[in-house]
Amino acid sequence: MVEQQKGPRPSPAWATRRRRAGIVAFLVGLVATLGFFAFFPGLPHVIDWGAILVSLAVGGLARWGCRSWMGRTVS
Repeated sequence: MVEQQKGPRPSPAWATRRRRAGIVAFLVGLVATLGFFAFFPGLPHVIDWGAILVSLAVGGLARWGCRSWMGRTVS
C-alpha cells in the first residue's frame, strides 16, 4: 500500500527545532508544576510521588501542546 503525504515534508532543521521545543516545553511544565507544589501557600511543602506524577503529566501535556501548535504552523 502506498502512503500518502498530506503536504510538503518539513526540513530536517524544522524537525530538530520542533523536537527541541518539545523538550523545552516538557521541562518548563515539569519544573513549573514541581515549583507550584513546593512553594504554593497552603499546600504541604513536600514533593511526594503524587506531585511527581502530576508534574510528569503536565510536562507531557505541555510537550504535546507545543508540538501540536508548531505542527499547525508548518503548512
